[in-house]
Amino acid sequence: MPVVSVTRLRIRSWRFMPRFVIHTLGTTRQVRGSDGFLGGALLPDRRRAFWTMTLWDDGAAMKRYMTSGAHLRAMPLLLDWCDEASVVRWTQDTAVPPDWREADRRMRADGRASKLRHPAPTHASIDYAAPRLSRSVALVRAR
Repeated sequence: MPVVSVTRLRIRSWRFMPRFVIHTLGTTRQVRGSDGFLGGALLPDRRRAFWTMTLWDDGAAMKRYMTSGAHLRAMPLLLDWCDEASVVRWTQDTAVPPDWREADRRMRADGRASKLRHPAPTHASIDYAAPRLSRSVALVRAR
């Protein structure tokens, strides 16, 4: 069954943005070439918040991506860079990525806050403004 993974990160200061962008380019390149990656999207939101949505053949494919390469190198940096970070995952019957409204709904209902060194007061409750949906960028598998 396909697995959907959605993350929402908010970078706590503009000073972290250049390195965040560099790491985002690396993880994007990695995910597009990963075995088992079916598709997804990126959503730059307001106030330095960024969403990712990836769809995988299965949980094992997703875990191989998460625990290797550019993604593995970027994850520890987010502990200091972010003041909000959350993730939600679920399985579904189809290999069609959900829309952002469904991703937001699932994040609020079933998401979990990630460990951070400088959390915002609303971090643990996953309380954030509704995402701005007009800037989504598709992620497609590299051929």
